[in-house]
Amino acid sequence: METAKMIADRSRLLRRQVLFWGITAILVSMALWLFRGILLPFVLGMVLAYFLDPIADWFTKRGFSRLMASIVITIIFLVLFAAILLVVVPVIVGQVAAFAERLPQYLQRLEELAIEARAGPLSFLFEDSEQTMSQDFNAIVRDSSAFVTSFVGQIWTSSLAVVNFLALFVVTPVVAFYLLLDWDRMIDKIDSWVPRQHLVTVRRLAREVDRSVAGFVRGQGTVCLLLGTYYAVGLALVGLNFGLLIGLFAGLISFIPYVGSALGLVIALGVALVQFSPDWIWIVATLAVFFSGQFLEGNILQPKLVGASVGLHPVWLMFALFAFGAIFGFVGLLIAVPAAAAIGVLMRFAITKYLESEMYFGRTVEAGPVPPAIESNDLSSALKATFEPGEEKPGDAA
Repeated sequence: METAKMIADRSRLLRRQVLFWGITAILVSMALWLFRGILLPFVLGMVLAYFLDPIADWFTKRGFSRLMASIVITIIFLVLFAAILLVVVPVIVGQVAAFAERLPQYLQRLEELAIEARAGPLSFLFEDSEQTMSQDFNAIVRDSSAFVTSFVGQIWTSSLAVVNFLALFVVTPVVAFYLLLDWDRMIDKIDSWVPRQHLVTVRRLAREVDRSVAGFVRGQGTVCLLLGTYYAVGLALVGLNFGLLIGLFAGLISFIPYVGSALGLVIALGVALVQFSPDWIWIVATLAVFFSGQFLEGNILQPKLVGASVGLHPVWLMFALFAFGAIFGFVGLLIAVPAAAAIGVLMRFAITKYLESEMYFGRTVEAGPVPPAIESNDLSSALKATFEPGEEKPGDAA
């Protein structure tokens, strides 16, 4: 009788907690959606404070006050940011303008090469006329241009309007400074709000989320910078027009698995065909830059800098980027990775709790040992692999 009463009380407590946190999550999501148009400078400031906090801790351990450490770090960051704006951005903007100016010529030349290949070496594969080929190519170019124009327009209208763009350079440093100054106090205050009976569990989950977010963003950010540098230098040595721009672009968006390198490869190959054809040696050299970069990323950079402990499956990451981007615009792209990491940690925790509960066993946990056949459930392994591939099954750890 006592056991049944305890189970009933625990079930009521669980329902109240699920209801409370469910309502909280809904209200937070509604607030983010409602204020999505003004969130960009605040989100950027929070991101900067989060990643600069270890540097501030390093300064404070060496005798700096938190205020002085925050001032020094903010000044150094602003100086570096200004240097990038003055040195790198003009070069990139110049290449973007030149590339946009010559893009119609590249597309026209690619169309001519495609028609020649279709009428020449690949004629046995096609029976349509040259006019049909030209129509198909024009349709592809038109659809691609419409997609790019729509995407850029959505980013501009949702997050980079003139007011927000100016606010990035005014509000973001101020937000980052104050959050960096009060970061430890904010963490302690939030920690004091956690229900005492769940304090150990919440702290453990917070550490896992922090390790996952920091490990992925810092590690993957380093990988993106190294890949962008490698692609840019390699394409410049090959002599490809706009090689610096294409290489940096391919590297910086390679945080989206497979998409960044594939898109950079397509653009570089198109430019190489127009520039070097029919000299296939340099076209092959352009392909070699990207294939060698993929080898370095998959076999050296990713295992060393990111590792397998982050727990963000590529499919889950791509879904999070598309979903948060569609809902919150450019701000959604900024919060997609930490949100995906947090959801992944919470889902793994929920699955582990489910595998330890009477809902999974079909009996109370105290009823006796678990049969071996249940311990090796393949469904739990499949669910866990969705968020963290390559680790042992939850049932195997029981």
